[in-house]
Amino acid sequence: MPTSHVVILLASFQGAAHLTTQLDSLADQTHEDWSLIVSDDGSTDGTQDRVAEFSGRYGQGRVTLIDGPRAGATMNFLSLIDHVPRGAMAAFCDQDDLWLPHKLARAVEVLNPLPGPGHYAARTIITDARLKPIAESRRFRRPFGIRNALVQACMAGNTSVFNSSAVRLLQNAAPHARQAGIIAHDWWAYQLMAAHRARLIHDPRPALLYRQHPRSEVGRNDTLPALSARLRQLMAGDFGGWLRANHTSLACLDLPPDSRTALDHLGTMLTRPGPQALMAMLQGRFYRQTRAGTAALALSALTGSLRA
Repeated sequence: MPTSHVVILLASFQGAAHLTTQLDSLADQTHEDWSLIVSDDGSTDGTQDRVAEFSGRYGQGRVTLIDGPRAGATMNFLSLIDHVPRGAMAAFCDQDDLWLPHKLARAVEVLNPLPGPGHYAARTIITDARLKPIAESRRFRRPFGIRNALVQACMAGNTSVFNSSAVRLLQNAAPHARQAGIIAHDWWAYQLMAAHRARLIHDPRPALLYRQHPRSEVGRNDTLPALSARLRQLMAGDFGGWLRANHTSLACLDLPPDSRTALDHLGTMLTRPGPQALMAMLQGRFYRQTRAGTAALALSALTGSLRA
């Protein structure tokens, strides 16, 4: 039987300055059937004290604090996946956002009836360090699926919620992701869900306030400087390294034939000289959410920027 219980997975490190605001927003969720696991990577700023204070509001077992692997945010989230009990849903949670009250309720409403794996994500309201709104995140217009997921991260981790079937896929594949050294847990999760034909839901309604501050782990990606930086990373070869790690993490999995074919085309694109790499991209029908982004991907393939 479907369950409405959501295990919130929060990876923390030196987050005391904003953590209480985030925890209070979890307490204010209209969907009350949740528990929280905080994996802390050795904070020394009072982060663990904030978690202990929050835990004191609830009975034993509602809030759990564990030691993280101390290998960065991505590895911390991957380790958290292992702690979700069988049959529960799971939600990734950053330490410095503010969830809107209906965030979990909306996710559970669309995920619970699904007969197979489902992955929910949503837009966000980008704010400054004081949570003053700046803009809403981009609304993606092109379809979500494996041919987009292999070359672009679109399902934001801080909004992502997975039903129990999807959680099992995450748990089975997480060891391979750790071994491959993937760069981003949310991009990998999108790829994994798309590869297994999970239902991908991207809510056009914002789910949270996405705080931007000097210590933000990733930061917004819709400004001209951010887009320019990503183009430089793509042409410098950084992007190819990320793609290779993602490819390695997925290559050993038992995937449907169409996903395996797409992954094979990606492998060719990452290893062959420019014209052959471009041909593999076209044969794989890979695309990013904008024409400019897809053109930049094609240019990087043609110039050999994606090769090791």
